[in-house]
Amino acid sequence: GNTDVKPILLMNHHDVVEAPGEWIHGAFSGDISEDRIWGRGTLDDKGGLFAMLEAADELAKKGYIPKQDIYFMSTCNEESDSKGADTISKILYDRGIRFRFSLDEGGLILEDPIAGAKGKYAMVGLGEKGCADIMFTARSMGGHASSPGKNTPLIQLSKFMLAAERSRIFKMRMSPTIHEMFRRVSLSMKGPLKFILGHSHFFAPLICAVMPYVSSVCTAMLRTTLAFTMAEGSDGPNVLPEKAWVMGNMRYSAHQGREESINAISALAAKYGIETEVLYPGMDSPVSSYKDEAFGLVEKAIFNIFDGISTVPYIMVCASDSCYISKISDCCIRFTPFFTDDQQFSSLHGKNENVYLRELSPAVDFFKYIITEA
Repeated sequence: GNTDVKPILLMNHHDVVEAPGEWIHGAFSGDISEDRIWGRGTLDDKGGLFAMLEAADELAKKGYIPKQDIYFMSTCNEESDSKGADTISKILYDRGIRFRFSLDEGGLILEDPIAGAKGKYAMVGLGEKGCADIMFTARSMGGHASSPGKNTPLIQLSKFMLAAERSRIFKMRMSPTIHEMFRRVSLSMKGPLKFILGHSHFFAPLICAVMPYVSSVCTAMLRTTLAFTMAEGSDGPNVLPEKAWVMGNMRYSAHQGREESINAISALAAKYGIETEVLYPGMDSPVSSYKDEAFGLVEKAIFNIFDGISTVPYIMVCASDSCYISKISDCCIRFTPFFTDDQQFSSLHGKNENVYLRELSPAVDFFKYIITEA
């Protein structure tokens, strides 16, 4: 840049998750068919990385010089341990570099994202939930399966998991971002739901009570969640395990946080004689404000580049590299400028991932707008 105005950071990642199963087109083929590019990473996250760098390349070829410095960041381990983002953020912090805002992968452009809301919406993430991996272990003296005692390790774990699913140890709360999300999507609705979501501050207790029966995604935005994902018992079918364990993947909310959420589940586990070991604690990250001028810039970019798209702030339930950048950025925004249909959305970390060819050029224009108007 040609001034000392605080810099901005544009970021994505170039690693991908595994690609098992049978694909319509080879998972790493990059085939162009049906007006789409097919392959792992087209949406998550090489498509966004391409658009970001292509925008910079095209502007640089024209001799464009930005007002502020612009940093570009891409990591090779966002899908695993995010050590790249952690390392980079620490180095930049030590150098005294702080960003006016950062723009990372995140929400997409979706059609009818909530039941009753009509139209296409750009879902712009202003925060994300922390992610922790926790091992829960039950122990016994073991023995032969022909004469089992009561409350063996797997039974202990089963009772605990059922209690965790039914318990209310994780508090439901609607943040200002969620209230604004509901207000904006309610504008296209009709009937009682329009009134309820349009006045979510007043109806918050009702919404929190009903939401678990309506939408698991929206519910995850309102509270800490715990999913049991892995398990192990004895090595033989006729052997009682001396040790059995289950793995829990916790996504903790901003209002309850890491320490309180882990303490709550640890206390519940202890009631069933279960040991708790935090294998990966994750980290808390703040929620940026939809009133921040950086969010306004993204909203203007969406308005100017995409036709008939409404912008909606929300909280990401997935993790990204942005949680590490929050300590060096005043505002962390998470948005990927691609429209995706239901098949494409389900292909994220699934099979047959693809992106429409027609989405690439507008995505480049979106990043050009961010660079030139920041």
